[in-house]
Amino acid sequence: MFDGYTMGEIGAIFAMQGFAGLILFSVFVLMALGLAIIFGQMGVINMAHGEFMILGAYVTYLCSNFFADYIPALFGIYFFVAMFLAFLAAGALGALVEWAMIRHLYRRPLDTLLATWGLSLILQQTYRSIFGAREVGVTLPDWLMGSFALTDIIDVQINGLFVMGLTLLITVGVGLLMFKARFGRQVRAVMQNRMMAGAVGIDTEKVDRKTFALGCGIAGVAGSAFTMIGSTGPTAGQLYIVDTFLVVVFGGAQSLLGTIASAFTISQSQSAMEFFLSGSMAKVLTLLTVVGILMLRPQGLFSLKVRR
Repeated sequence: MFDGYTMGEIGAIFAMQGFAGLILFSVFVLMALGLAIIFGQMGVINMAHGEFMILGAYVTYLCSNFFADYIPALFGIYFFVAMFLAFLAAGALGALVEWAMIRHLYRRPLDTLLATWGLSLILQQTYRSIFGAREVGVTLPDWLMGSFALTDIIDVQINGLFVMGLTLLITVGVGLLMFKARFGRQVRAVMQNRMMAGAVGIDTEKVDRKTFALGCGIAGVAGSAFTMIGSTGPTAGQLYIVDTFLVVVFGGAQSLLGTIASAFTISQSQSAMEFFLSGSMAKVLTLLTVVGILMLRPQGLFSLKVRR
């Protein structure tokens, strides 16, 4: 596998693939954070999570075209506006879906799986009807283009650094929200004991709706970040949904720290193996490794200790 490479070249390859793995890690974390909130905290298997991500990507695409055509002087800041609008659009759609469908299916995980899978097909066809079947891409501002040359053979992409910084800010924000803010305490109370949470005055239905909307909104921001590393199409979200569920389950469905650790482990493993092996073989080996570990530790890397 390493035949024909010098030690210096191997080190450079691992450094470049490690950075590529960090970009993939950032997208995984943004996707998995929203899914961990919905699946881990609410027990809802949301198979349409990838479509909420693609909604954010399409919102970013529309913002890119709007600023380029009508406000070219402000094109350099359109990405920040696009991320905010992507969060609002995906969050609003998530709140609507929770009110119209999900709230009738709590404590019925297989029903939520089938219902959200049908929703994903509906959203895919909606995107295909509105934007067409061909993939589209966004034009990045000049300040996000280019790279930094760390050495003669190692370059670091600026947009990759931006995605990683964005992921860090959102991760810290979600952590503070879930563990320091009043809303986070309410979410954890409802997750641990819904009846008792309702008995002490927490509006559990409102908490459910806000929680689902928050998870979908984070997926929308992940869609904005996704436009920097891939093109946007109606079915692009399905390429990441399996990996995202794998990240959440492997890390521990109710642990945000486990989600981050799992995303880092899986993304770095896939990125390194994809260079020396085929992409499909890298996924197969990663999946087999994760399955083997879950057989020994079914609760995942991290698990919450709850007194019952």
